[in-house]
Order: sequence, then structure tokens, then C-alpha cells
Amino acid sequence: MANETEDHESLYCFPAINSSCIKSFEYSRHEYIIMHVVFSLLSAWTVFLNLVVIISISHFKKLHTPTNLIILSLAVADMLIGLIVIPLEAITQIEADCWYFGETFCSLYIIVFGLLSTASLSSLVLIAVDRYVAVCYPLHYPQKITTTKTLISICLSWVFAFSYSLSVVNVLKYLNINSSTPDVCYGYCAISGELPFFIADALITFIFPCTICLTLYLRIFYVVLQHVKVINSLKKGGKCVTEGSLKRKSESKATLTLGIIVVVYMIAYVPYYTCFIWVNSETGKAIVRWMWYINPSLDPLIYAIFYPWFKRTVKQILTLKIFQPGSSLVDIFTE
Repeated sequence: MANETEDHESLYCFPAINSSCIKSFEYSRHEYIIMHVVFSLLSAWTVFLNLVVIISISHFKKLHTPTNLIILSLAVADMLIGLIVIPLEAITQIEADCWYFGETFCSLYIIVFGLLSTASLSSLVLIAVDRYVAVCYPLHYPQKITTTKTLISICLSWVFAFSYSLSVVNVLKYLNINSSTPDVCYGYCAISGELPFFIADALITFIFPCTICLTLYLRIFYVVLQHVKVINSLKKGGKCVTEGSLKRKSESKATLTLGIIVVVYMIAYVPYYTCFIWVNSETGKAIVRWMWYINPSLDPLIYAIFYPWFKRTVKQILTLKIFQPGSSLVDIFTE
């Protein structure tokens, strides 16, 4: 009888509290160890890679451009996801969806989660706008996209992300208080609401921003194709390729790299929203949630593949050469 009582109590997040949530599943000891190791490595890897991006752009003067400032903003959001969101989400996952940190901290966690996810997508929108002006209106780019304007845009995007996530938490609390069947389960922390709420949230934080990104990039890649045709025709005709053409080619390569980041982000985000709106399976939701959490660790790898300067800055950082006098003035665009 004692064993039955102990097993029954182990099913609850808080056995001493009558309104406690019931654990959704149980893991074996080996599964616990594996999950702790995997989630710890994912968190550390995400923080490390994005910290390298942050140090690179912050330290080297040659990288202080409007485009890289937006990449810096994205890296900060991604690093904080690895530092805060992934560990807390991992603990909740390992503890069978039980939240042991209290209601106040739960609200703060949802605000931070909303802030970082919205800030990430806002950075991608800013990148799309930056690339659109750089490729489609190269002569006007220095006047239209300045460092000051970019910093103001980044600050405004973070303010919007915080305001929106804060309002979402307040709306959810209001709906829960006034609901005929409010959530009374103690030890649960997740964004829960009716279908209209998730659809509205998807429109504001995903569909609308992604529509802007896709529209701009379709226009960008059309212009890029035209540039490539012009350069190829000049080469075939034996004519000299102008410096302006080479600069456009460089801008096109940067645009392609950042476009890949946008596509990878969408690939991770589409299942996230689709599953949370239409799928009731907790396992399915957990899988697509972790697909999205893995995404912040992919961006620096894309930089490493397509940006030679990133490989050079990583070498400078890992060999501690950034502590040498004048290291911030090193031209990392040349060998």
C-alpha cells in the first residue's frame, strides 16, 4: 500500500498540493542523464557561437556597418535564447512539463520568450530591408541606411518586441481570469489560449513579418539575377568588369547568405506555429519547439560557411589576439 501511495504521489508535480498538475510522462535514469547532457551541450554551443559573433562585430572596427549591427542584434537575441530559454525549457521538458519556479517567474519567462522570439524575427525583417536597399538602390544606400538610423531601428524593434510580449501576458491573464473554465492546475507554465488568440499572434509575429521578408527577397533575387547577367555578358564580350559591378556581386553574395538565414528561420518557425494551432499532440509540440530552439545555433554556422571574415575573427578570438594593442583595427577582409 505504501508503494502504491508513493507511486501515486510521484505522478504529481507537487504531491502536497491538491491542485497540482499531473506529470505528462516519466523518464528512466539513463534518459534523464542523456537529456541533461544533450540540452546542456545545446545551450552551451548556442551561447558560445553567438558570443563569438557578438565579440567579432563589436571588437573589429571594419565590421561596424549597418548590416552587421543588425546581425549583432540577431546574435544577442539568439545568445539569450541559449542562455535563458533553452535551459528553462529543458528543465521543464526533463521534469515532465512541471514548472517549479512559481507563477511570477513563469510570467517573466513568457515575457522573455516572447521578447527574444519577436526580436529575432524583427532583426530578420530589418536585414531584408537593408539588403533590399543595398541591392535595388545601391547609389542611395549610404544616405538611406546609416549607422544612426540602423541603431534607432534596432532599438525600436526591441521596444516593440518587449511591449508586445508584455501585452500578450496581460491579455492571457485577463482571459484566464474571466474564463468559465480557468486553468487551476498548479505547476504549469506555457502559453495557452483559444484558437483565435493563436491565429492573431501568428499574424502579428510570423505571417506579416515573413510576408514582408519574402516580398523583399523575391524582388532582391530578381535584381541579383539581372546583375549576374550583366556581369557575365561583360566577361564574355571581353570587356572590363567595373568596380561597381564587383561591389554589386559582393552585395549579392552577402544578400544570399542572409537570405539563407531567413529561409532556415522560416523552416523552423512554420512547424512551430502550425503545430501549436492545429495539433493537440504534446509530443508533436515538443518536437517542433526544439526545432525552433536549435535554430539560434545555426546562424553562426552559416556565417562560417559563407563569410571568410568570420573564420578569421574566430581565429583571432580563440588565439586571444584580440587582446593585443591595435587588434580592433586589423583588416579581417584580407588574409
